[in-house]
Amino acid sequence: MAELYSADEINALFKDLPEWQQDAYSKFANMIADEGNTYPCVPGRMGFLSGHLRYGFASDPRTHASAEDMAKLLNQYGPVSRDTGHYASLVVICETPDDLRNNTTVEQYQSLFWEMLNQVSSLDTATWPEHISTDPHETTWEFCFGGEPYFCFCATPAHELRASRHFPYLMFAFQPRWVFESINDNTPLGRKMKTLIRKRLAAYDAVPAHPSLMWYGQQDNLEWKQYFLPDNEQSPSKCPFISMKQAISKLTK
Repeated sequence: MAELYSADEINALFKDLPEWQQDAYSKFANMIADEGNTYPCVPGRMGFLSGHLRYGFASDPRTHASAEDMAKLLNQYGPVSRDTGHYASLVVICETPDDLRNNTTVEQYQSLFWEMLNQVSSLDTATWPEHISTDPHETTWEFCFGGEPYFCFCATPAHELRASRHFPYLMFAFQPRWVFESINDNTPLGRKMKTLIRKRLAAYDAVPAHPSLMWYGQQDNLEWKQYFLPDNEQSPSKCPFISMKQAISKLTK
């Protein structure tokens, strides 16, 4: 069974973890807490340094077992997320064998990301929250699991120009929506945080900020467009999540 860990728990049993998990966690720690303090996601860095983040590992993302692992982790995380700290997030790192890492494009990872998210959603037994739209093309939509809305983030080995979305393993991060209650575009702290993150992104990435990148609370903000950002400025015209759900619905009729 996929296990949910705090940083202290990972450090305590580090040598007992599979080698790839040791490597993945070490690389994550070095990236987010780099000595130069350059990592753009300030809330993520603060969450790591404060011990607010939780971690889990999933199987090869090309297998259904990976979606099952992620669903189990979300089931464990949802009930405890509010007790983990103000800068809470769940980081899930997938086993990424060399054949996947070396032969997969950003576009292929994008398809894999949405396929994974769809499979995870199909394993959710909870009712969709009433205050969250089920249509991704409405501003109130957010990915939900276990009755909890999350902002999703994906990083891949194939990203090059957009370094903020690069990681040697396929990585998902699920940030509970309540985290943004005090750092959205309607609060002074939120606007200050947005300015700081944009400044860091400009220095960190080799390309300008993606046009879909907005801040929670901004007018016309569509969250799904920010979940997976490619190296270029392209963005799907329709949310792949709803397209996949509709395709599966047709198959089951």
